[in-house]
Amino acid sequence: MNKEDNIKEKFKQALTSTFKVISDDYNINTKKFDEKGFQIGELENINDKNQFKKLRAETDSEALKIKFSNNKIFEKNIPRKPTCQNLYKTSEKIRYEILGSKMLKGISKNFYDNYSNKLNSLKYEKITKKNDVNIADAFEIYMLNKFFKIELNEKNKEILKFWNEDFQKSFDKHLNYLNKNLENQELYNAKFSELLQNMEIFENEDNKENTDEELENEKDKNNLNKNEENQNDNSESKSEEENINEGIDGMDDVNEFRLDDELGNQDTENHDAENIMQQKNLSETNKDYKIFTTEYDEIAKAENLETFEEILKLRKNLDQQLISFQDLITKLANKLQRQLMAKQNRAWNFDLEEGILDSSKLPRIIIDPYNSLSFKKEKDLDFKDTIVTLLIDNSGSMRGRPITIAAICADILSRTLERCSVKVEILGFTTKNWKGGKSREEWNRLGKSKNPGRLNDLRHIIYKSADTHWRQSKKNLGLMLKEGLLKENIDGEAITWAFNRLGRRKEERKILMVISDGAPVDDSTLSVNSGDFLEKNLKKVVKFIENKSDIEILAIGIGHDVSRYYKKAIKISDVQELGDVMIDQLSGLFENKKKLH
Repeated sequence: MNKEDNIKEKFKQALTSTFKVISDDYNINTKKFDEKGFQIGELENINDKNQFKKLRAETDSEALKIKFSNNKIFEKNIPRKPTCQNLYKTSEKIRYEILGSKMLKGISKNFYDNYSNKLNSLKYEKITKKNDVNIADAFEIYMLNKFFKIELNEKNKEILKFWNEDFQKSFDKHLNYLNKNLENQELYNAKFSELLQNMEIFENEDNKENTDEELENEKDKNNLNKNEENQNDNSESKSEEENINEGIDGMDDVNEFRLDDELGNQDTENHDAENIMQQKNLSETNKDYKIFTTEYDEIAKAENLETFEEILKLRKNLDQQLISFQDLITKLANKLQRQLMAKQNRAWNFDLEEGILDSSKLPRIIIDPYNSLSFKKEKDLDFKDTIVTLLIDNSGSMRGRPITIAAICADILSRTLERCSVKVEILGFTTKNWKGGKSREEWNRLGKSKNPGRLNDLRHIIYKSADTHWRQSKKNLGLMLKEGLLKENIDGEAITWAFNRLGRRKEERKILMVISDGAPVDDSTLSVNSGDFLEKNLKKVVKFIENKSDIEILAIGIGHDVSRYYKKAIKISDVQELGDVMIDQLSGLFENKKKLH
Protein backbone atom coordinates (compact mmCIF):
# COMPACT_ATOMS: atom_id res chain seq x y z
CA MET A 1 0.00 0.00 0.00
CA ASN A 2 1.48 3.34 -1.05
CA LYS A 3 1.43 6.48 1.08
CA GLU A 4 -1.65 7.96 -0.62
CA ASP A 5 -3.70 4.77 -0.20
CA ASN A 6 -2.58 4.58 3.43
CA ILE A 7 -3.86 8.12 4.09
CA LYS A 8 -7.18 7.29 2.42
CA GLU A 9 -7.58 4.14 4.49
CA LYS A 10 -6.76 5.93 7.75
CA PHE A 11 -9.24 8.68 6.92
CA LYS A 12 -11.95 6.10 6.22
CA GLN A 13 -11.22 4.36 9.52
CA ALA A 14 -11.47 7.70 11.32
CA LEU A 15 -14.83 8.39 9.65
CA THR A 16 -16.11 4.95 10.63
CA SER A 17 -15.08 5.50 14.25
CA THR A 18 -16.66 8.97 14.24
CA PHE A 19 -19.87 7.52 12.81
CA LYS A 20 -20.14 5.06 15.67
CA VAL A 21 -19.44 7.66 18.35
CA ILE A 22 -21.99 10.18 17.00
CA SER A 23 -24.68 7.57 16.31
CA ASP A 24 -24.06 6.22 19.83
CA ASP A 25 -23.98 2.64 18.55
CA TYR A 26 -20.61 0.90 18.55
CA ASN A 27 -22.03 -2.36 17.18
CA ILE A 28 -22.77 -0.92 13.73
CA ASN A 29 -20.52 -2.24 10.98
CA THR A 30 -19.88 -1.03 7.47
CA LYS A 31 -21.84 -3.91 5.97
CA LYS A 32 -24.93 -2.65 7.70
CA PHE A 33 -24.32 0.78 6.17
CA ASP A 34 -24.43 -0.89 2.74
CA GLU A 35 -27.69 -2.67 3.54
CA LYS A 36 -29.30 0.58 4.60
CA GLY A 37 -28.12 2.59 1.62
CA PHE A 38 -25.22 4.34 3.30
CA GLN A 39 -21.57 3.57 2.89
CA ILE A 40 -18.59 5.49 4.20
CA GLY A 41 -17.45 7.57 1.25
CA GLU A 42 -14.17 7.08 -0.58
CA LEU A 43 -11.60 9.87 -0.68
CA GLU A 44 -10.64 10.31 -4.35
CA ASN A 45 -8.18 13.19 -4.14
CA ILE A 46 -6.21 13.76 -0.94
CA ASN A 47 -5.23 17.24 -2.15
CA ASP A 48 -8.84 18.42 -2.39
CA LYS A 49 -9.76 19.91 1.01
CA ASN A 50 -13.40 20.22 -0.02
CA GLN A 51 -13.61 16.43 -0.41
CA PHE A 52 -12.49 15.98 3.19
CA LYS A 53 -15.14 18.47 4.35
CA LYS A 54 -17.86 16.86 2.27
CA LEU A 55 -17.14 13.33 3.52
CA ARG A 56 -16.98 14.51 7.14
CA ALA A 57 -20.32 16.32 6.80
CA GLU A 58 -22.05 13.41 5.02
CA THR A 59 -20.84 10.94 7.65
CA ASP A 60 -21.92 13.21 10.51
CA SER A 61 -25.33 13.67 8.89
CA GLU A 62 -26.02 9.96 8.51
CA ALA A 63 -24.89 9.26 12.09
CA LEU A 64 -27.18 12.01 13.41
CA LYS A 65 -30.06 10.55 11.41
CA ILE A 66 -29.65 7.31 13.36
CA LYS A 67 -29.35 9.17 16.66
CA PHE A 68 -32.14 11.73 16.32
CA SER A 69 -34.55 10.73 13.53
CA ASN A 70 -37.30 8.16 14.05
CA ASN A 71 -38.40 6.88 10.64
CA LYS A 72 -41.82 5.85 11.97
CA ILE A 73 -42.61 9.46 12.93
CA PHE A 74 -41.09 10.70 9.65
CA GLU A 75 -43.26 8.39 7.52
CA LYS A 76 -46.39 9.10 9.54
CA ASN A 77 -46.26 12.82 8.75
CA ILE A 78 -44.94 12.71 5.18
CA PRO A 79 -47.06 14.82 2.74
CA ARG A 80 -48.78 13.10 -0.17
CA LYS A 81 -47.61 15.47 -2.89
CA PRO A 82 -44.25 14.42 -4.41
CA THR A 83 -42.73 17.91 -4.50
CA CYS A 84 -43.77 18.47 -0.89
CA GLN A 85 -42.12 15.19 0.05
CA ASN A 86 -38.73 16.36 -1.28
CA LEU A 87 -38.92 19.58 0.73
CA TYR A 88 -40.18 17.68 3.79
CA LYS A 89 -37.12 15.40 3.62
CA THR A 90 -34.88 18.46 3.49
CA SER A 91 -36.62 19.97 6.54
CA GLU A 92 -36.08 16.79 8.60
CA LYS A 93 -32.43 16.57 7.51
CA ILE A 94 -31.88 20.15 8.64
CA ARG A 95 -33.57 19.34 11.99
CA TYR A 96 -31.29 16.50 13.04
CA GLU A 97 -28.21 18.26 11.67
CA ILE A 98 -29.02 21.34 13.78
CA LEU A 99 -29.34 19.11 16.87
CA GLY A 100 -25.93 17.62 16.10
CA SER A 101 -24.43 21.05 15.55
CA LYS A 102 -25.58 22.10 19.01
CA MET A 103 -24.09 18.93 20.44
CA LEU A 104 -20.52 19.41 19.16
CA LYS A 105 -18.74 22.40 17.64
CA GLY A 106 -16.77 20.14 15.29
CA ILE A 107 -19.98 18.83 13.74
CA SER A 108 -21.27 22.38 13.36
CA LYS A 109 -18.09 23.43 11.55
CA ASN A 110 -18.25 20.42 9.20
CA PHE A 111 -21.80 21.28 8.16
CA TYR A 112 -21.12 25.00 7.84
CA ASP A 113 -18.04 24.45 5.65
CA ASN A 114 -19.70 21.83 3.46
CA TYR A 115 -22.92 23.79 2.93
CA SER A 116 -20.96 26.96 2.19
CA ASN A 117 -19.02 25.09 -0.51
CA LYS A 118 -22.22 23.57 -1.86
CA LEU A 119 -23.99 26.93 -2.11
CA ASN A 120 -20.97 28.48 -3.81
CA SER A 121 -20.91 25.69 -6.39
CA LEU A 122 -24.60 25.95 -7.40
CA LYS A 123 -24.72 26.82 -11.10
CA TYR A 124 -27.56 28.31 -13.11
CA GLU A 125 -26.71 29.72 -16.53
CA LYS A 126 -29.63 32.11 -16.79
CA ILE A 127 -32.40 32.94 -14.33
CA THR A 128 -35.22 35.12 -15.60
CA LYS A 129 -38.33 33.50 -14.13
CA LYS A 130 -39.47 31.14 -11.36
CA ASN A 131 -39.46 28.06 -13.58
CA ASP A 132 -35.73 28.52 -14.22
CA VAL A 133 -35.03 27.63 -10.58
CA ASN A 134 -35.35 24.21 -8.98
CA ILE A 135 -37.63 24.69 -5.96
CA ALA A 136 -35.60 22.10 -3.99
CA ASP A 137 -32.46 24.24 -4.40
CA ALA A 138 -34.31 27.39 -3.41
CA PHE A 139 -35.84 25.70 -0.35
CA GLU A 140 -32.49 24.34 0.83
CA ILE A 141 -30.97 27.83 0.50
CA TYR A 142 -33.87 29.27 2.52
CA MET A 143 -33.55 26.61 5.25
CA LEU A 144 -29.77 26.95 5.52
CA ASN A 145 -30.07 30.70 5.85
CA LYS A 146 -32.85 30.57 8.47
CA PHE A 147 -31.65 27.63 10.59
CA PHE A 148 -27.88 27.38 10.03
CA LYS A 149 -27.50 31.16 9.61
CA ILE A 150 -25.30 30.64 6.53
CA GLU A 151 -24.64 33.88 4.68
CA LEU A 152 -25.82 33.89 1.07
CA ASN A 153 -23.79 35.15 -1.86
CA GLU A 154 -25.30 37.10 -4.74
CA LYS A 155 -25.93 33.94 -6.80
CA ASN A 156 -27.77 32.29 -3.91
CA LYS A 157 -29.91 35.38 -3.41
CA GLU A 158 -30.74 35.41 -7.11
CA ILE A 159 -31.80 31.72 -6.98
CA LEU A 160 -33.89 32.32 -3.85
CA LYS A 161 -35.60 35.58 -4.86
CA PHE A 162 -38.23 33.97 -7.12
CA TRP A 163 -39.41 31.67 -4.32
CA ASN A 164 -38.59 33.77 -1.27
CA GLU A 165 -42.01 35.44 -1.06
CA ASP A 166 -43.75 32.04 -1.06
CA PHE A 167 -41.43 30.68 1.63
CA GLN A 168 -41.72 33.77 3.81
CA LYS A 169 -45.50 33.74 3.58
CA SER A 170 -45.70 30.05 4.52
CA PHE A 171 -42.87 29.63 7.05
CA ASP A 172 -41.52 32.87 8.54
CA LYS A 173 -44.21 33.32 11.19
CA HIS A 174 -43.73 29.69 12.32
CA LEU A 175 -39.92 29.71 12.59
CA ASN A 176 -39.95 30.36 16.33
CA TYR A 177 -42.29 27.39 16.91
CA LEU A 178 -40.15 25.13 14.70
CA ASN A 179 -36.93 26.18 16.43
CA LYS A 180 -38.46 25.55 19.85
CA ASN A 181 -39.49 22.03 18.80
CA LEU A 182 -36.31 20.84 17.08
CA GLU A 183 -36.00 18.14 19.74
CA ASN A 184 -39.63 17.07 19.32
CA GLN A 185 -39.68 15.31 15.96
CA GLU A 186 -43.42 14.60 16.11
CA LEU A 187 -44.39 18.27 16.46
CA TYR A 188 -41.72 19.49 14.04
CA ASN A 189 -42.54 16.98 11.27
CA ALA A 190 -46.30 17.43 11.63
CA LYS A 191 -46.01 21.23 11.44
CA PHE A 192 -43.73 21.18 8.38
CA SER A 193 -46.01 18.71 6.62
CA GLU A 194 -49.02 20.93 7.30
CA LEU A 195 -47.24 24.08 6.10
CA LEU A 196 -45.99 22.45 2.91
CA GLN A 197 -49.37 21.00 2.00
CA ASN A 198 -51.03 24.37 2.56
CA MET A 199 -48.66 26.22 0.22
CA GLU A 200 -50.61 27.68 -2.69
CA ILE A 201 -47.90 26.78 -5.21
CA PHE A 202 -48.77 23.09 -4.76
CA GLU A 203 -52.56 23.41 -4.91
CA ASN A 204 -52.84 22.08 -8.49
CA GLU A 205 -50.30 19.29 -8.09
CA ASP A 206 -52.90 16.63 -7.18
CA ASN A 207 -54.92 17.34 -10.33
CA LYS A 208 -51.79 17.24 -12.43
CA GLU A 209 -50.81 13.87 -10.97
CA ASN A 210 -54.24 12.44 -11.70
CA THR A 211 -54.13 13.68 -15.29
CA ASP A 212 -50.67 12.23 -15.83
CA GLU A 213 -51.80 8.91 -14.41
CA GLU A 214 -54.83 8.77 -16.72
CA LEU A 215 -52.66 9.47 -19.78
CA GLU A 216 -50.20 6.80 -18.71
CA ASN A 217 -52.96 4.25 -18.23
CA GLU A 218 -54.39 5.08 -21.66
CA LYS A 219 -51.05 4.35 -23.29
CA ASP A 220 -50.72 1.11 -21.35
CA LYS A 221 -53.95 -0.30 -22.76
CA ASN A 222 -51.98 -1.30 -25.88
CA ASN A 223 -49.50 -3.34 -23.90
CA LEU A 224 -50.68 -6.10 -21.55
CA ASN A 225 -47.37 -6.47 -19.75
CA LYS A 226 -47.10 -2.77 -19.08
CA ASN A 227 -50.66 -2.72 -17.87
CA GLU A 228 -49.90 -5.45 -15.32
CA GLU A 229 -46.87 -3.53 -14.08
CA ASN A 230 -48.96 -0.40 -13.60
CA GLN A 231 -51.58 -2.38 -11.65
CA ASN A 232 -48.89 -3.62 -9.27
CA ASP A 233 -47.45 -0.12 -8.87
CA ASN A 234 -50.92 1.34 -8.16
CA SER A 235 -51.56 -1.36 -5.56
CA GLU A 236 -48.29 -0.53 -3.76
CA SER A 237 -49.04 3.21 -3.89
CA LYS A 238 -52.49 2.65 -2.44
CA SER A 239 -51.11 0.53 0.38
CA GLU A 240 -48.53 3.17 1.26
CA GLU A 241 -51.13 5.94 1.17
CA GLU A 242 -53.46 3.98 3.45
CA ASN A 243 -50.65 3.53 5.99
CA ILE A 244 -49.86 7.25 5.95
CA ASN A 245 -53.53 8.18 6.36
CA GLU A 246 -53.93 5.82 9.31
CA GLY A 247 -50.98 7.51 11.01
CA ILE A 248 -52.32 11.01 10.42
CA ASP A 249 -55.70 10.02 11.83
CA GLY A 250 -54.15 9.43 15.23
CA MET A 251 -51.74 6.50 15.35
CA ASP A 252 -54.49 3.88 15.78
CA ASP A 253 -51.96 1.08 15.51
CA VAL A 254 -48.29 2.01 15.62
CA ASN A 255 -47.33 -1.51 14.57
CA GLU A 256 -48.84 -0.85 11.13
CA PHE A 257 -45.92 1.45 10.39
CA ARG A 258 -42.60 0.03 9.29
CA LEU A 259 -39.72 1.37 11.35
CA ASP A 260 -36.98 1.66 8.74
CA ASP A 261 -34.32 1.95 11.40
CA GLU A 262 -30.72 2.21 10.24
CA LEU A 263 -29.64 -0.14 12.99
CA GLY A 264 -31.86 -2.88 11.57
CA ASN A 265 -32.59 -4.10 15.09
CA GLN A 266 -35.98 -5.67 15.86
CA ASP A 267 -35.60 -5.00 19.60
CA THR A 268 -35.09 -1.29 18.88
CA GLU A 269 -38.18 -1.29 16.65
CA ASN A 270 -40.36 -2.80 19.36
CA HIS A 271 -38.88 -0.46 21.96
CA ASP A 272 -39.61 2.67 19.86
CA ALA A 273 -43.14 1.48 19.12
CA GLU A 274 -43.70 0.91 22.84
CA ASN A 275 -42.47 4.43 23.66
CA ILE A 276 -44.83 5.97 21.12
CA MET A 277 -47.75 3.98 22.54
CA GLN A 278 -46.82 5.03 26.08
CA GLN A 279 -46.78 8.70 25.08
CA LYS A 280 -50.11 8.26 23.30
CA ASN A 281 -51.68 6.55 26.32
CA LEU A 282 -50.36 9.24 28.67
CA SER A 283 -51.97 11.83 26.41
CA GLU A 284 -55.28 9.96 26.66
CA THR A 285 -54.88 9.87 30.45
CA ASN A 286 -54.72 13.67 30.37
CA LYS A 287 -57.71 14.16 28.02
CA ASP A 288 -59.79 15.74 30.83
CA TYR A 289 -57.00 18.20 31.59
CA LYS A 290 -57.66 21.47 29.77
CA ILE A 291 -55.10 24.03 28.64
CA PHE A 292 -56.36 27.44 27.57
CA THR A 293 -53.45 28.04 25.19
CA THR A 294 -49.92 26.74 24.60
CA GLU A 295 -49.00 29.64 22.32
CA TYR A 296 -46.89 31.41 24.95
CA ASP A 297 -45.24 28.32 26.48
CA GLU A 298 -41.49 28.00 26.28
CA ILE A 299 -38.92 25.20 26.32
CA ALA A 300 -35.63 27.00 26.77
CA LYS A 301 -32.03 26.04 27.14
CA ALA A 302 -30.60 27.68 30.22
CA GLU A 303 -27.84 29.40 28.26
CA ASN A 304 -30.46 31.21 26.14
CA LEU A 305 -32.27 32.76 29.10
CA GLU A 306 -29.41 35.05 30.11
CA THR A 307 -26.27 36.56 28.67
CA PHE A 308 -23.10 34.50 28.84
CA GLU A 309 -21.57 37.01 31.26
CA GLU A 310 -24.56 36.87 33.61
CA ILE A 311 -24.59 33.07 33.61
CA LEU A 312 -20.88 33.00 34.50
CA LYS A 313 -21.53 35.50 37.28
CA LEU A 314 -24.33 33.33 38.69
CA ARG A 315 -22.13 30.24 38.49
CA LYS A 316 -19.40 32.03 40.43
CA ASN A 317 -22.04 32.87 43.05
CA LEU A 318 -22.93 29.17 43.24
CA ASP A 319 -19.24 28.22 43.49
CA GLN A 320 -18.81 30.64 46.41
CA GLN A 321 -21.66 28.91 48.23
CA LEU A 322 -20.12 25.56 47.39
CA ILE A 323 -17.12 26.49 49.56
CA SER A 324 -19.16 26.19 52.78
CA PHE A 325 -20.40 22.77 51.62
CA GLN A 326 -17.01 21.51 50.48
CA ASP A 327 -16.78 18.78 53.13
CA LEU A 328 -20.33 17.66 52.38
CA ILE A 329 -19.69 17.66 48.61
CA THR A 330 -16.54 15.59 48.91
CA LYS A 331 -18.30 13.14 51.19
CA LEU A 332 -21.33 12.78 48.90
CA ALA A 333 -19.33 12.48 45.70
CA ASN A 334 -16.99 9.87 47.19
CA LYS A 335 -19.87 7.94 48.71
CA LEU A 336 -21.84 7.77 45.47
CA GLN A 337 -18.85 6.90 43.34
CA ARG A 338 -17.72 4.17 45.74
CA GLN A 339 -21.18 2.63 45.82
CA LEU A 340 -21.64 2.70 42.07
CA MET A 341 -18.14 1.71 41.08
CA ALA A 342 -18.31 -1.23 43.48
CA LYS A 343 -21.26 -2.55 41.51
CA GLN A 344 -19.57 -2.56 38.13
CA ASN A 345 -16.66 -4.43 36.65
CA ARG A 346 -15.05 -1.82 34.46
CA ALA A 347 -12.36 -2.89 32.03
CA TRP A 348 -11.29 -2.34 28.45
CA ASN A 349 -10.30 -4.54 25.52
CA PHE A 350 -7.41 -2.98 23.59
CA ASP A 351 -5.82 -3.32 20.13
CA LEU A 352 -9.12 -3.89 18.33
CA GLU A 353 -9.96 -3.24 14.69
CA GLU A 354 -12.94 -1.07 15.64
CA GLY A 355 -14.41 0.67 18.66
CA ILE A 356 -13.29 3.88 20.37
CA LEU A 357 -10.05 5.36 19.12
CA ASP A 358 -7.27 4.56 21.59
CA SER A 359 -5.59 7.95 22.03
CA SER A 360 -2.72 6.42 24.00
CA LYS A 361 -1.55 4.71 20.79
CA LEU A 362 -1.62 7.85 18.62
CA PRO A 363 2.09 8.70 19.16
CA ARG A 364 3.11 5.59 17.25
CA ILE A 365 1.09 6.83 14.25
CA ILE A 366 2.96 10.12 14.39
CA ILE A 367 6.28 8.34 14.57
CA ASP A 368 5.40 5.95 11.74
CA PRO A 369 2.32 6.81 9.60
CA TYR A 370 2.27 3.21 8.30
CA ASN A 371 1.21 1.93 11.71
CA SER A 372 -2.50 1.18 11.81
CA LEU A 373 -4.96 2.95 14.11
CA SER A 374 -5.76 1.13 17.33
CA PHE A 375 -9.19 0.98 18.92
CA LYS A 376 -10.54 -0.06 22.30
CA LYS A 377 -13.93 -1.20 23.56
CA GLU A 378 -15.26 -1.18 27.08
CA LYS A 379 -16.24 -4.51 28.59
CA ASP A 380 -19.70 -5.08 29.93
CA LEU A 381 -20.91 -2.66 32.60
CA ASP A 382 -23.66 -3.54 35.00
CA PHE A 383 -25.63 -0.35 34.33
CA LYS A 384 -23.92 1.34 31.43
CA ASP A 385 -27.20 1.64 29.50
CA THR A 386 -28.93 3.92 32.04
CA ILE A 387 -30.16 7.51 32.03
CA VAL A 388 -31.22 9.57 35.04
CA THR A 389 -33.35 12.71 34.68
CA LEU A 390 -33.37 15.20 37.55
CA LEU A 391 -36.52 17.35 37.32
CA ILE A 392 -36.19 20.28 39.72
CA ASP A 393 -39.08 22.46 40.90
CA ASN A 394 -38.12 26.06 40.07
CA SER A 395 -41.04 27.68 41.89
CA GLY A 396 -40.85 30.74 44.11
CA SER A 397 -41.18 28.70 47.29
CA MET A 398 -37.84 27.05 46.48
CA ARG A 399 -36.05 30.39 46.60
CA GLY A 400 -33.00 30.69 48.83
CA ARG A 401 -31.42 27.73 50.55
CA PRO A 402 -33.63 24.97 48.97
CA ILE A 403 -32.83 25.88 45.36
CA THR A 404 -29.15 26.37 46.20
CA ILE A 405 -28.90 22.87 47.67
CA ALA A 406 -30.87 21.43 44.74
CA ALA A 407 -28.42 23.04 42.28
CA ILE A 408 -25.42 21.80 44.28
CA CYS A 409 -26.74 18.24 44.46
CA ALA A 410 -27.60 18.22 40.76
CA ASP A 411 -24.03 19.31 40.10
CA ILE A 412 -22.58 16.55 42.28
CA LEU A 413 -24.82 13.81 40.86
CA SER A 414 -24.17 14.83 37.28
CA ARG A 415 -20.38 14.71 37.42
CA THR A 416 -20.30 11.59 39.63
CA LEU A 417 -22.78 9.54 37.58
CA GLU A 418 -20.95 10.46 34.38
CA ARG A 419 -17.78 8.94 35.82
CA CYS A 420 -19.77 5.72 36.17
CA SER A 421 -21.04 5.83 32.55
CA VAL A 422 -24.59 6.83 33.55
CA LYS A 423 -26.06 9.67 31.49
CA VAL A 424 -27.73 12.52 33.37
CA GLU A 425 -30.24 15.13 32.25
CA ILE A 426 -31.06 18.14 34.43
CA LEU A 427 -34.38 19.91 33.83
CA GLY A 428 -36.29 22.64 35.63
CA PHE A 429 -39.89 23.85 35.52
CA THR A 430 -41.61 27.10 36.37
CA THR A 431 -43.77 29.72 34.60
CA LYS A 432 -42.72 32.74 32.58
CA ASN A 433 -44.90 35.13 34.57
CA TRP A 434 -46.85 35.66 37.76
CA LYS A 435 -50.62 36.10 37.51
CA GLY A 436 -51.03 34.23 34.25
CA GLY A 437 -48.96 36.33 31.86
CA LYS A 438 -50.03 36.56 28.22
CA SER A 439 -52.29 33.51 28.51
CA ARG A 440 -54.50 35.30 31.04
CA GLU A 441 -54.42 38.51 29.01
CA GLU A 442 -55.69 36.52 26.02
CA TRP A 443 -58.39 34.89 28.18
CA ASN A 444 -59.53 38.32 29.39
CA ARG A 445 -59.60 39.66 25.83
CA LEU A 446 -61.74 36.75 24.60
CA GLY A 447 -64.42 37.15 27.24
CA LYS A 448 -63.25 35.14 30.28
CA SER A 449 -64.68 31.72 29.43
CA LYS A 450 -65.66 29.49 32.36
CA ASN A 451 -63.16 26.84 33.55
CA PRO A 452 -60.52 27.68 30.92
CA GLY A 453 -58.02 25.15 32.21
CA ARG A 454 -54.33 25.87 32.78
CA LEU A 455 -54.00 29.64 32.50
CA ASN A 456 -50.34 30.64 32.62
CA ASP A 457 -47.30 30.61 30.34
CA LEU A 458 -45.10 27.58 31.04
CA ARG A 459 -41.33 27.74 31.08
CA HIS A 460 -39.49 24.43 30.96
CA ILE A 461 -35.72 24.73 31.23
CA ILE A 462 -32.99 22.41 29.98
CA TYR A 463 -29.97 22.96 32.23
CA LYS A 464 -28.11 19.93 30.91
CA SER A 465 -29.14 17.50 28.19
CA ALA A 466 -28.21 13.83 28.51
CA ASP A 467 -25.71 13.97 25.66
CA THR A 468 -23.90 17.06 26.94
CA HIS A 469 -20.91 16.59 29.22
CA TRP A 470 -21.07 18.09 32.70
CA ARG A 471 -18.11 20.40 31.96
CA GLN A 472 -20.03 21.99 29.08
CA SER A 473 -23.19 22.56 31.16
CA LYS A 474 -21.98 23.25 34.69
CA LYS A 475 -22.21 27.03 34.22
CA ASN A 476 -25.95 26.70 33.48
CA LEU A 477 -26.80 25.44 36.97
CA GLY A 478 -26.04 28.86 38.41
CA LEU A 479 -29.12 30.18 36.60
CA MET A 480 -31.32 28.63 39.34
CA LEU A 481 -30.02 31.37 41.64
CA LYS A 482 -31.23 34.16 39.37
CA GLU A 483 -33.58 36.58 41.07
CA GLY A 484 -36.96 36.53 39.35
CA LEU A 485 -36.60 33.17 37.57
CA LEU A 486 -38.55 31.15 40.15
CA LYS A 487 -42.32 31.64 39.86
CA GLU A 488 -45.22 29.15 39.80
CA ASN A 489 -45.08 25.33 39.49
CA ILE A 490 -47.38 23.19 37.33
CA ASP A 491 -45.96 19.76 38.10
CA GLY A 492 -48.18 17.49 35.99
CA GLU A 493 -47.24 19.05 32.66
CA ALA A 494 -43.56 19.27 33.64
CA ILE A 495 -43.45 15.56 34.47
CA THR A 496 -45.23 14.76 31.18
CA TRP A 497 -42.57 16.78 29.34
CA ALA A 498 -39.72 15.00 31.14
CA PHE A 499 -41.41 11.62 30.58
CA ASN A 500 -41.70 12.25 26.83
CA ARG A 501 -38.04 13.29 26.63
CA LEU A 502 -37.01 10.09 28.40
CA GLY A 503 -39.31 8.05 26.17
CA ARG A 504 -37.35 9.13 23.09
CA ARG A 505 -34.08 7.92 24.55
CA LYS A 506 -32.57 4.57 23.52
CA GLU A 507 -31.20 3.64 26.94
CA GLU A 508 -32.61 0.45 28.39
CA ARG A 509 -33.10 1.81 31.91
CA LYS A 510 -34.69 5.20 32.61
CA ILE A 511 -35.05 6.89 35.98
CA LEU A 512 -36.95 10.13 36.68
CA MET A 513 -36.21 11.87 39.98
CA VAL A 514 -38.49 14.80 40.88
CA ILE A 515 -37.31 17.32 43.47
CA SER A 516 -40.16 19.50 44.74
CA ASP A 517 -41.34 21.25 47.86
CA GLY A 518 -45.04 20.48 47.72
CA ALA A 519 -48.23 20.56 45.67
CA PRO A 520 -48.55 22.22 42.25
CA VAL A 521 -49.58 25.86 42.63
CA ASP A 522 -50.53 28.49 40.08
CA ASP A 523 -52.80 31.25 41.36
CA SER A 524 -53.97 32.26 37.89
CA THR A 525 -55.14 28.73 37.04
CA LEU A 526 -56.62 27.83 40.42
CA SER A 527 -58.57 31.11 40.70
CA VAL A 528 -60.77 30.17 37.69
CA ASN A 529 -60.85 26.36 37.95
CA SER A 530 -61.55 23.84 40.71
CA GLY A 531 -59.16 23.96 43.64
CA ASP A 532 -57.76 20.51 42.90
CA PHE A 533 -57.45 21.01 39.12
CA LEU A 534 -53.63 20.86 39.00
CA GLU A 535 -53.36 18.29 41.78
CA LYS A 536 -55.70 15.82 39.99
CA ASN A 537 -53.63 16.09 36.83
CA LEU A 538 -50.39 15.46 38.73
CA LYS A 539 -51.85 12.32 40.37
CA LYS A 540 -53.06 10.92 37.02
CA VAL A 541 -49.72 11.52 35.32
CA VAL A 542 -47.67 9.95 38.11
CA LYS A 543 -50.04 6.98 38.43
CA PHE A 544 -49.73 6.26 34.71
CA ILE A 545 -45.92 6.40 34.78
CA GLU A 546 -45.75 4.19 37.87
CA ASN A 547 -48.17 1.53 36.60
CA LYS A 548 -48.04 1.58 32.81
CA SER A 549 -44.59 2.67 31.70
CA ASP A 550 -41.05 1.37 31.86
CA ILE A 551 -39.75 4.58 33.43
CA GLU A 552 -39.00 4.47 37.16
CA ILE A 553 -40.11 7.58 39.02
CA LEU A 554 -39.35 8.75 42.55
CA ALA A 555 -39.73 12.06 44.35
CA ILE A 556 -38.01 13.95 47.12
CA GLY A 557 -40.18 16.44 48.99
CA ILE A 558 -38.34 19.32 50.64
CA GLY A 559 -40.17 20.16 53.85
CA HIS A 560 -43.39 18.55 52.58
CA ASP A 561 -44.71 15.02 52.33
CA VAL A 562 -45.30 14.23 48.63
CA SER A 563 -46.21 10.56 49.18
CA ARG A 564 -49.84 11.33 48.33
CA TYR A 565 -48.66 11.85 44.74
CA TYR A 566 -45.81 9.34 44.42
CA LYS A 567 -45.57 5.73 45.61
CA LYS A 568 -41.83 6.16 45.98
CA ALA A 569 -41.36 9.38 47.93
CA ILE A 570 -39.10 10.67 50.66
CA LYS A 571 -39.59 13.75 52.80
CA ILE A 572 -36.64 15.68 54.18
CA SER A 573 -37.01 18.33 56.85
CA ASP A 574 -33.63 19.97 56.35
CA VAL A 575 -32.31 20.67 52.88
CA GLN A 576 -28.91 19.60 54.24
CA GLU A 577 -30.22 16.01 53.99
CA LEU A 578 -31.00 16.28 50.28
CA GLY A 579 -27.64 15.08 48.96
CA ASP A 580 -27.54 11.98 51.17
CA VAL A 581 -31.15 11.08 50.33
CA MET A 582 -30.63 11.46 46.58
CA ILE A 583 -27.54 9.27 46.67
CA ASP A 584 -29.13 6.62 48.89
CA GLN A 585 -32.15 6.39 46.59
CA LEU A 586 -30.05 6.14 43.45
CA SER A 587 -27.81 3.52 45.00
CA GLY A 588 -30.89 1.52 45.92
CA LEU A 589 -32.20 1.77 42.38
CA PHE A 590 -28.99 0.39 40.94
CA GLU A 591 -29.10 -2.50 43.38
CA ASN A 592 -32.62 -3.42 42.31
CA LYS A 593 -33.15 -2.94 38.61
CA LYS A 594 -36.64 -4.33 38.32
CA LYS A 595 -38.60 -2.43 40.92
CA LEU A 596 -38.09 0.41 43.36
CA HIS A 597 -37.32 -0.69 46.90
